[in-house]
Amino acid sequence: MNFSSITIKDIATALNLSVSTVSKALRDSYEISENTKKLVKEYAQEHNYRPNPIAQSLKQGRSKSIGIVVSTIENQFFSQVINGIESVAYEAGFNVIITQTHESYELEVKNVGHLTHRSIDGLLISLSTETNDITHLKTLHKQGLPIVFFDRITDEIDTHKVIADNFKGGYDATRHLLDSGYKRIAHITSPPNISITKERFAGYRKALEEAGIAIDEAYIKYCPHGGRDIGEIENALNELLSLKDKPDAIFTTSDRITTTTLSLLNKFKIKIPQEIALIGYTNTTLADVLNPSLSSVYQPGFEMGQKATQKLLELILAKRPIYDFETLVLPTQLVTRDSTARQ
Repeated sequence: MNFSSITIKDIATALNLSVSTVSKALRDSYEISENTKKLVKEYAQEHNYRPNPIAQSLKQGRSKSIGIVVSTIENQFFSQVINGIESVAYEAGFNVIITQTHESYELEVKNVGHLTHRSIDGLLISLSTETNDITHLKTLHKQGLPIVFFDRITDEIDTHKVIADNFKGGYDATRHLLDSGYKRIAHITSPPNISITKERFAGYRKALEEAGIAIDEAYIKYCPHGGRDIGEIENALNELLSLKDKPDAIFTTSDRITTTTLSLLNKFKIKIPQEIALIGYTNTTLADVLNPSLSSVYQPGFEMGQKATQKLLELILAKRPIYDFETLVLPTQLVTRDSTARQ
């Protein structure tokens, strides 16, 4: 059995009314008698009439939809961001359309194209790790599409941005390791081209400089796909473990890299933190029950989603062009657990 709906024209034909009369009756217009309204609405309900959202959006000038681009929704951080986005969007009467890049630039371009063909009113995006060229976004921005960046941002487009305090997160994590007595601190991170990598590395470097420790390039490992490929994390770890002066601690900078590093160290039967301490970025609710429990930097994902959506709605609903934009920086939180506890 096919689930189909009828149109306003079908209702008008069945009830021997004009299309205009049916349309006004469905909108509860004062121009139409109560009896006719009742007749039309009952028939519409019985025969599965559903308004055409595309036609409505053309009349209203809005689709009441927001496009979202993230790397993967399996990432706890992005799941929390999406929950924050939905909490604000739904309250304002907007729907959300979620797409995933899986850290692919090509897929990001396709997803953005798909979303704009769906006539979205605005776009919320966190760039993929492969993205170096944002021409696809610059074009849409010039055409007037409201865009707000969150988490992974770019300086090439002047608009609202919402990020966590990545510098402080990197600094606090490294400072904690130094204060706990660790000196040879390795850094496994995402590609160097993305904003969060640069900001977190800057915090790591600052903490080492303050402690009088020179940056050792052999201790810095970049994962080209942000750790999406477990092999790139395993290669980075093997290179660190093969060094003459092996690190006594590792600072990782994403959910995926952090939890995978913990898993691999356990697989290699390296005692944490007795042989190597580990601290990273993670929003997983399981950090307390991992073996050992994981010291980490927590980002306010839900709040980031809320703030980004509020700024996007300001752009969408503005009656005049907006030229003043801001970058909101939300605080991170350092949570210390067993994986960095000095023995």
